[in-house]
Amino acid sequence: MSKGMKEGLSGYLFMSPTIFTIGVFVVIPIIYAFYLSLNDVQLLGGIGYEFIGLENYTRTLDDTRAIIALKNTAEYVLIVVPVQTCLALLLAAALNSDIRGKNAFRIIFFLPTVTSSAVLTIIFMWMYNPDGLINSFLSFLSLPTYNWLADPDIALKSIMIMNIWATAPFFMVIYLAAMQDISDSVYEAATIDGANWWQKFIFITVPILKPVTFFVVVMGVIGTFQLFDQSYIFSGGSGGPNNSTLTVVLLIYQYAFKSLDMGYASALAVVLAFIIMIVTIIQKKFFGEEKLHD
Repeated sequence: MSKGMKEGLSGYLFMSPTIFTIGVFVVIPIIYAFYLSLNDVQLLGGIGYEFIGLENYTRTLDDTRAIIALKNTAEYVLIVVPVQTCLALLLAAALNSDIRGKNAFRIIFFLPTVTSSAVLTIIFMWMYNPDGLINSFLSFLSLPTYNWLADPDIALKSIMIMNIWATAPFFMVIYLAAMQDISDSVYEAATIDGANWWQKFIFITVPILKPVTFFVVVMGVIGTFQLFDQSYIFSGGSGGPNNSTLTVVLLIYQYAFKSLDMGYASALAVVLAFIIMIVTIIQKKFFGEEKLHD
């Protein structure tokens, strides 16, 4: 056996635990989910499979609730991802400056990220009550109050606000770490050329952080497309009021574990994975290279 083959075999041997784990818990479930999506699965009275081809996929075109869920999810992604990305970038820029007490602010800002999503949702539901903290504050300022939990026009926005507040600090830390890796000589050269702090931020910091922004946006898109727990807790699992908080993942849960329509739920999961993959490819084309340094 040649030296190259021995090195290759050693490499695969070291990777074998990871390959086995990914194969068992990722690859095989993906293949099985696609197989289920091509069948009418019977779960009561014994598990049975009836091959129906692409019927589960064509069914999504006539499913009103699936269209509503996709619309809600798309609206959620289009609003939450840009806002949380911009907020994370601005917070990181502020905490990367020479403000006093920035270490304390870093800890305070990061607290929502380490708090349980379910706990945060319950706290915000208490704050969103008609007589809760937010409406009391709005009333104090003589501003209009809202029925945050029961108004179909407001309910999804309520989840958006909570999610932005909870997830932006996580991406802030990623931006902050990348900013501290930028050489001071770049900013010093810009200062000599007469650039102010805003010009340095727009023409130096933002372009250099482009690959980091790509990562943040991709992770944000994946996370928002997979919205489930907040929507489930807010609506009690129904996606209400009037399907206004119904998301694709919540709909998959309802079909899989309430209606026991595992084949159609698997088809929805495959469609969601395909949408996320397409959006990620488009983002990669838009952001270009993913290297922070040459």
